[in-house]
Amino acid sequence: MKLGFILGEVGSGLRRNLSMVVSVVLVTFISLTFVGTAALMQMQITQMKGYWYDKVQVAIYLCGEHNEGTNCAEGAVTEGQRGEIESMLGSAAVKPYVENFEYESKEQALTHFREQFENSSMSETVTADQLPESFRVSLVDPEKYQIIKELFSSMDGVDVVVDQRELLEKIFSIINIASFVAIGIAGVMILCAVLLVGTTIRLSAYLRRRETGIMRLVGASKSSLQLPFVLEGVISALIGALLASGVLWAAVRFLIDDKLALDYKDTAFISTGEVFMVAPWLILLGVVLAGVSSLVTLRRYLKV
Repeated sequence: MKLGFILGEVGSGLRRNLSMVVSVVLVTFISLTFVGTAALMQMQITQMKGYWYDKVQVAIYLCGEHNEGTNCAEGAVTEGQRGEIESMLGSAAVKPYVENFEYESKEQALTHFREQFENSSMSETVTADQLPESFRVSLVDPEKYQIIKELFSSMDGVDVVVDQRELLEKIFSIINIASFVAIGIAGVMILCAVLLVGTTIRLSAYLRRRETGIMRLVGASKSSLQLPFVLEGVISALIGALLASGVLWAAVRFLIDDKLALDYKDTAFISTGEVFMVAPWLILLGVVLAGVSSLVTLRRYLKV
């Protein structure tokens, strides 16, 4: 069968079912946008983990006047206790695990606090006496945090040993939950898209039942009968997938590249390059689902 005839049949079908085609495009667009968003969120988590896990430190907080920890029964850390902790950090036993460390006084802690919360009213109400002294430790291997915790948690003058990765994990877990929600919504929308494609194909085939009957009588093959209907569904899904890819690109380009990446220069963000990695898979997913749904509808319900 000539290509021109097939394309003419496809165009005729799209015009006859314009409202249904628009519905397929919109549902496919929304569902694949959620799928792409979830994929990009996972890429962002992976990128942030790789960037921040090498930078996070272990904080050894020292006892203050009002701490009630097991090692703080005698009150605030003394000069001798602080010296023992520092000596331990520089000892041969600990050196294989510690890349470097630095002492942070209460005054330095207050300065850092005010830098981090400069736009908050809290920065003016907090005093140095309310913040603890600490040692900030960078590890050779962040996975060996437990060794440092075991060594220093029981030392006199140490209130608590905190791995900053735990704070990051909480943030990443929230992003993970959001991505799973996006995947769940995407799954529902994809199901709707598949059902809508099938409905559109059934309607298109019903409206052209006379032409289909004539083609059967003249000996047209099944592939010739099915191809125009399949192409209708595939084209509709393809348009939706392209729209989804375009929206994701625009969101990353204008929200992340032009806004967040400039405002938070110390954070690793995804870029439009990741969108170009995800987009082909979105297009393939949309086309395959539409094609399979069309073929199943034609063979199961219409016997075409």
